[in-house]
Amino acid sequence: MLPSKVVRKKAGRFVPVLLAGLILAACTGQTPQAPSVNIQGPATGTSSYYLQQVQQSPDDNKADWQLLAIRALLNEGKYPQAYQQITQLPQQLSDTQRQELQLLTAQLRLGSQDFPSAQAILAKLNPSSMSKDQQQRYYGMKIAANQGRPSLDLVRMLIAQEPLLTDKAHQDNIDATWQTLTQLPPEQMSSLVINADENTLQGWLDLLNVYKANRTDPDMLKAGISDWQMRYPQNPAAKTPPTALGQVQNFQPASTGKIALLLPLSGQAQVFASAIQKGFNDAKNGLLNTQPSPAVGSAQNPVALPSDGAQNSAEPASNSANNSAEPANGSAQPQAANTDAVVSPSAAPADPDSSPPAAPPAASATTAPASNAEVKVYDTSSQPIQQIIAQAQQDGATLVVGPLLKDNVQQLADSSTPLNVLALNEPEKIQNHPNLCYFALSPEDEARDAAHHIWQQGKRMPLLLVPRSSLGDRVSKAFAQEWQTLGGSTVLQQGFGSAADLKQGINSGAGISLSGTPVTPPVSEPQGVTIAGLTIPAPQSSTPPETAASGGAVDAVYIVATQGELQLIKPMIAMRISSRSNVALYASSRSFQAGAGPDFRLEMEGLQFSDIPLLSGANPGLMQQAARSFNNDFSLVRLYAMGIDAWTLANHFSEMRQMSGFRIDGNTGQLSATENCVINRKLIWSQYRQGQVVPAS
Repeated sequence: MLPSKVVRKKAGRFVPVLLAGLILAACTGQTPQAPSVNIQGPATGTSSYYLQQVQQSPDDNKADWQLLAIRALLNEGKYPQAYQQITQLPQQLSDTQRQELQLLTAQLRLGSQDFPSAQAILAKLNPSSMSKDQQQRYYGMKIAANQGRPSLDLVRMLIAQEPLLTDKAHQDNIDATWQTLTQLPPEQMSSLVINADENTLQGWLDLLNVYKANRTDPDMLKAGISDWQMRYPQNPAAKTPPTALGQVQNFQPASTGKIALLLPLSGQAQVFASAIQKGFNDAKNGLLNTQPSPAVGSAQNPVALPSDGAQNSAEPASNSANNSAEPANGSAQPQAANTDAVVSPSAAPADPDSSPPAAPPAASATTAPASNAEVKVYDTSSQPIQQIIAQAQQDGATLVVGPLLKDNVQQLADSSTPLNVLALNEPEKIQNHPNLCYFALSPEDEARDAAHHIWQQGKRMPLLLVPRSSLGDRVSKAFAQEWQTLGGSTVLQQGFGSAADLKQGINSGAGISLSGTPVTPPVSEPQGVTIAGLTIPAPQSSTPPETAASGGAVDAVYIVATQGELQLIKPMIAMRISSRSNVALYASSRSFQAGAGPDFRLEMEGLQFSDIPLLSGANPGLMQQAARSFNNDFSLVRLYAMGIDAWTLANHFSEMRQMSGFRIDGNTGQLSATENCVINRKLIWSQYRQGQVVPAS
């Protein structure tokens, strides 16, 4: 055993060493640690923070901080700064860094609206080698690059991204998947091919079938969804239902036992109101002819007697199918008889063999069944709308259909009535009230549908040929605004004058050049896009829209003209373009009127036009019935169809307001409701081909 003196001496030697170690440890603890960097994880810092780290970090970490700074700059919409940082990256990057750079480059292309380049970059990446955060961004960018176009591939992308999301982003993904499914075009639905291992996709498609089979009956839909959840308990929609279907569980049907029908029963709009009222009452009383009838005499094959003196009933001065339902401007006046008009379609043709067959029928319309509901009509031209609403409420009305005139609709929207209201027009500015829906036949509505149809046919440089009037301006603005929401740029507009002016142009051989001035729709601030957890902000400074000169030659012409005007305009266009030109011609329903004989149909070769299903062969029997009632005045037949659809929509008021994704086949179009309960109409497009009217290809 060592003496205590020796122990104390040895211990004393270790004290300085121990103190030095403690001091060193303390100093080390006080030295700031370099922050960790992980380019495969979330980037929660600001661009300023990451750029500061770039300046302070050693060379071996600098590229990682640069990549995080680029991501933050992109998330903040600072695209020029992000591009500048990309150019300053070192040439030598690791595989992980190159993969992240490709993701960021694709995001930069998306933010710059260069969707093809973004898709090309993403197509080369393999998500299996990515982290979960990168996979989430990868699928989010693929979804965004799709630009919202419904397709089975888009559904697959959403399904692949779903497990990577949580909270609101997860619900958004479920809702986006459902919305895409419900918007798949019929041609895609009829040719779906899925793989044997795509169980999740199969479950979604079965849910869609349940919805389509029962969407007009909320009780049956509830039962169908419950049964589906038992069959597919692991499907994401079974665990987290789409918001639209979740609303079914809380559905409260509205009472339609007593309906107040508000229409102008005197004055200039009386003729329009009478047509709507007849359609509404015929549908309510079950007086519609829903049985197919011979094609001869259908809308596509109107029959004329040998006599030239056929008379036509009063017709709006605008001669516009959809404008006729908008008499609020006071311009609609009954006109004199139209010598081109024909008598009842039930009359036999002078030469049946010379008449072309009608176009194949469109999908049959859905009409609410007859009912013993009490309907009371109120004359909106006799007293203020507020007094009428108060009287209807006092009379026990549970639902209001109308009014028809724009001013009255605006006044009603400004009021605070507790009654459910299906207005038969739209005010200038839509107000979203939980008890108010808007259903209108407007030229703007038809123009928006035309924008979608022309876009879907692959055209990108449209020219609008419209009257030099307020009607032409309204159509142009509506078309251009919808065109830009679809991703299009410049829309050109060219106005034309009277028929006399057009004839003078033909006589002089001037023709119509396919040029015009750009339409400037209402300016709106650029909006960012958030899709299933990925946010792509709009650039902080937007670039001016593309001009006509940079957009290329006109490839589509949308014509808003009467039948007589169109007969002059089409040959004037032919004077200026080659027969080999790929310029497609489209027309509104304004040109589709009775009296279009074989010569007219041959002159219109190749031209496509839109109209409501009732006038496009959906129900020839009902078409004959309506044509007889209104002496072949197609403008009034359209309003008659509006009255029928108003009855159907009134009986589905709760579904329109409470269940998003509402859609039904009507006589005025395929009807769907927006979140503001504005009823949109998808029309039927037909085409003149070899003297016949056939479905547009």
